[in-house]
Amino acid sequence: MIKTSPVPAAEFTRNFGRYRMLAQKGAVPVTSHGQITGYFVPAEEYEEFERFRAQRRSFATIELEEEKVQAIAKAKMDPRHDHLNALLESK
Repeated sequence: MIKTSPVPAAEFTRNFGRYRMLAQKGAVPVTSHGQITGYFVPAEEYEEFERFRAQRRSFATIELEEEKVQAIAKAKMDPRHDHLNALLESK
């Protein structure tokens, strides 16, 4: 993927064809008043993103079955990560 510099919306509109071609190599950030307001990406990339987003599922922990709650409560981190516990200790 090639990183494209941000493009002002007016420039993007005037030269849409050019930026459509650039989007095939990487997302094109589009700005308005100096702030990025969106990214122009190929249709396939956007469709892939939508498929990914549709697969995500969020839920409230209250919805968990009791056995899953207990399994989570009993879970232990792999000992290889014990050094991370030091990050949790107050100084």
